[in-house]
Amino acid sequence: MTTDLAIEQKRRGDTVCVFSLLHTEGLKPELEAAGIEVIVGGKRDGLDLPLIGRLRRAIAERGIEVVHAHNFVPNYHAAAALWGRWRRPTLVCSLHDMGFRLDREPRLKRFFTWAIGRTQGYAMVGSQVHGRYVGSGMVAAERATTVLNGIPVDRFRWTSERRRIARERLGVPQDALLIGAVGRQVALKNHALLIALMPALLARHPSLRLALVGSGPLEADLRAQAEAAGVGDRVILTGQRRDVADLTPGFDIFAMPSLTEGLSIALLEACATRLAIVATAVGGNPELVRDGESGLLVPPGEGPPLLQALDRLLADAPMRERLGQNACDWVRQHGSLDTLYTSFRTFYETAQRR
Repeated sequence: MTTDLAIEQKRRGDTVCVFSLLHTEGLKPELEAAGIEVIVGGKRDGLDLPLIGRLRRAIAERGIEVVHAHNFVPNYHAAAALWGRWRRPTLVCSLHDMGFRLDREPRLKRFFTWAIGRTQGYAMVGSQVHGRYVGSGMVAAERATTVLNGIPVDRFRWTSERRRIARERLGVPQDALLIGAVGRQVALKNHALLIALMPALLARHPSLRLALVGSGPLEADLRAQAEAAGVGDRVILTGQRRDVADLTPGFDIFAMPSLTEGLSIALLEACATRLAIVATAVGGNPELVRDGESGLLVPPGEGPPLLQALDRLLADAPMRERLGQNACDWVRQHGSLDTLYTSFRTFYETAQRR
């Protein structure tokens, strides 16, 4: 989302510079191709004082008016870089998740709390994230607003040709049923539950495949789980992919069994791809998926409700089509890059008046 927002801001005529604390994960060429300057900070562990100095100089030399940090660590480094400056730029921050890490790391929470008093506005990616920070008293209500994530929706447009190509890339027969999930293979994403349900689903839907797109520390464990359950030939683990937008049109169902979420970009992309969605009712998911209208919501961590929802959609193609179309209509109205740009423009202007 950050990359797409920066490119859209540049396209609209804003001067944009991206300062990445750690690295750009291969995104530097894409940003630079759009005419955006990219600075890689090379952050070290902990509070990095030399990095703060580099950031301070970069802001001063370019006459930056608004510094937009994303999450805690960039927020307190940016606040430190601006500390003591006369005529400081406006500092704002987007918070993309529920912040449970703050409960586990007191030092991080102290740094973040210090930065809050020096930040003019916070954009929360959903109402549950907003409630977490404002309800706990960490962020004052008058400095907090909700800005839903946005995506370039046309990039994820579904067509029958894109579906055919996606299935060829995944090695899935054109007439098979396919459940897909996208995300890092970590415990909180709970992909293991999808694999655990495969034997029961295959008993009712013999052509079924499951595609897990992404990589992570649990990839080998998930592969071993599938083999042990006797479904290794029906579970596809793609590893890290740069062509996710070209794979998801092959799905019949997009599954998100996460135990926790912020406001998922992957879920927005599934909406734009016109997929039938089954997701857990956690984090921002209920803001993106209206149960029974644009997808199905289930409790987190419970196998039977997820099994029932997946079985229901696998057996009902017209329902999949209806839910997918409703999800696509919603994201075009509420989750587009155009909406995101307009919302942040208003957010910046409000913060500058504080």
